[in-house]
Amino acid sequence: MIVHGFAGIGWSEALPPGTDEIGLELDWAACRTRIAAGHRTIQCDVTQYPTWPFKGRITGKIDSPPCPPFSKSGNGKGSHDLPLIHQAIEDLSRGKDTRAPLGAACQDPRSILTAEPMRWHYDLEPQWITMEQVPSVLPVWEQYAGILGRWGYSTATGVLDAADYGLPQNRRRAVLIASRVQAVALPAPTHGGPGQPPLATMADAIGWGYTRRPAPTITGGGVATGGAEPFGNGTRQGMRNAIGTPRWADRGIPSLTPTVAECARLQGFRPGLAFHGRKGQQHLIAGNAVPVPLAAAVLAAAGIQAPALATAA
Repeated sequence: MIVHGFAGIGWSEALPPGTDEIGLELDWAACRTRIAAGHRTIQCDVTQYPTWPFKGRITGKIDSPPCPPFSKSGNGKGSHDLPLIHQAIEDLSRGKDTRAPLGAACQDPRSILTAEPMRWHYDLEPQWITMEQVPSVLPVWEQYAGILGRWGYSTATGVLDAADYGLPQNRRRAVLIASRVQAVALPAPTHGGPGQPPLATMADAIGWGYTRRPAPTITGGGVATGGAEPFGNGTRQGMRNAIGTPRWADRGIPSLTPTVAECARLQGFRPGLAFHGRKGQQHLIAGNAVPVPLAAAVLAAAGIQAPALATAA
């Protein structure tokens, strides 16, 4: 069984069909989206959910904790909270739960959620682990890797750009891969290199764009259970925006806002995947997800063979 914390929808869509996975997710619209897509889901606060029901049953653990304290469009308080996060992770790795007092001391109470996966790793010792967050969280993943390495895991950490794996936008993510059953390494790029398909463009994906390069990041803002950095190069920032808007006025190109379906396509989701909730929630669920091609590449590096993906050529 794969246990998926802060579940969203991206990692689940990258898993092979029929995978024994269960997602723990707080947001009701994300839960409805997952269930409608065929993914087992428990609506809950993952920080309050017990680990014991999965004891002896878990094979893999996936996590993408919320990013707003660390993202460029967030409040930036995560960097100030790093010492407290590091302390919570170290304590949890020794069986000491100090999440409550350390979380209360954080400038942003969501920062401590980045330590939550260690509670599960310590209690359940999964065979393999994958995690993802915004690039500024890489030092935290490196701390996890050091602890997991002492426990006998092979580990790899780094910052990957989802464009290198077929996504039609630049999306840089800090990832961690760990395994007790095989050696692991970061996945090699599949696009843009010699003998590989070219980097996908927005034009390939949704008919926008005027250059042969990946589109700027334009996906949605952070939510309580979100994962992805909301805005990037060439976009109008704003935490309240459900989705960014490319600014190409200098090229005489009008600003455009993608539909939910276009946003989903830019994230690598399969055609026809239904997103639930209000329109803004749908944008957030699609935009906050781990890009499916990147998730598939990371899972494959952990030893999980993902299905073939229909990414833009």
